[in-house]
Amino acid sequence: MVEGSMTQGAGQGPEVERTATVRDFRVPAYVHEAAPYAATGTHAGEAAPPSEEGFEEAYPEGYTPTQRDLPVIRRGDTVQVTVDPEPVPVAQSATGQGPLFVVGDVHGYLDQLIAALQEKGLVDAAGQWCAGTSRLWFLGDFTDRGPDGIGVIDLVMRLSAEAAAAGGYCKALMGNHELLLLGAKRFGDTPVNSGAGTATFQAAWLLNGGQKTDMDRLQDHHLQWMARLDAMEEVDDHLLVHSDATTYLDYGRSIEEVNDTIRETLTRNDAEEVWDLFRKLTKRFSFRDEGGADAVRSLLDTYGGTRIVHGHSPIPYLLGEVGSEDGEDDTRTAVEGPHVYADGLAIAMDGGVTMAGKLLVQQLPLDA
Repeated sequence: MVEGSMTQGAGQGPEVERTATVRDFRVPAYVHEAAPYAATGTHAGEAAPPSEEGFEEAYPEGYTPTQRDLPVIRRGDTVQVTVDPEPVPVAQSATGQGPLFVVGDVHGYLDQLIAALQEKGLVDAAGQWCAGTSRLWFLGDFTDRGPDGIGVIDLVMRLSAEAAAAGGYCKALMGNHELLLLGAKRFGDTPVNSGAGTATFQAAWLLNGGQKTDMDRLQDHHLQWMARLDAMEEVDDHLLVHSDATTYLDYGRSIEEVNDTIRETLTRNDAEEVWDLFRKLTKRFSFRDEGGADAVRSLLDTYGGTRIVHGHSPIPYLLGEVGSEDGEDDTRTAVEGPHVYADGLAIAMDGGVTMAGKLLVQQLPLDA
């Protein structure tokens, strides 16, 4: 089959304004006009990412994500999705604990997210939680690349409150793009040591699809929500993480220790520490090639679970298929559901919505 924890209103923001690719780390004037980026007392990444011409087998020594981590597909208006106005309600368990669902990377595609949630019977035609005691986990990466990252965060925050009131829950994990947006807001153009020279969060954010409309609408409660997200969780024998990487092992030997260590890192508010965290959670493809199953087992043996569920790396990239930035390459496999790989131990959930793919919402276990 090819195919994260706080209380969180939705709203479609202004049409996306694409930022130019800035390869020499010069920052456009509008960044300084939008808002002060430096932190104040009141405000709240080993294989290389695919190049435009194909895959590289490994990162060069000292690689850091200072080039675009994945291409931003210039597809103009967002895809129009037909939605059934009367979704089939989610079947509720007699035990009181509802079914488990996971959501892959959203990257600002609010309309597609609402449509996918409606299709699974999790929200109604008005976008309100209608799934009772169901449990919903987002795997991170809510912003950047797409048109309304702040609208996505607002929706997840609201659904968290509505689900809790109905006896279920909606929770979220931290992705590398949450770290990137936090860093851009807190540290701006403060230089950090990237391992291959000097970099800044602000420049990396712009290079990786940062949207001016998101930064303009970013508020303290969004920053606080992102900074408190967990990095991993085990649910129903599934280990949920954002990145297909083993670098979580650098932050602790238990789920609680990893989550606490990452939160403490963000609380210390040191630009170099946060950059190192961002860099490690931007790594990818650890489970894909030879030795991938062993890499998955190293995480499962440490943190628990029998399968790992992740986002971060789009399924077409895991399959070795690289689309063009203009979306004209129709040779890649259409993503219809999660991708199971690494001897059946890993489930990939990033359907590549930024590449004209599909935003995935999936019930677990897969045979449910």
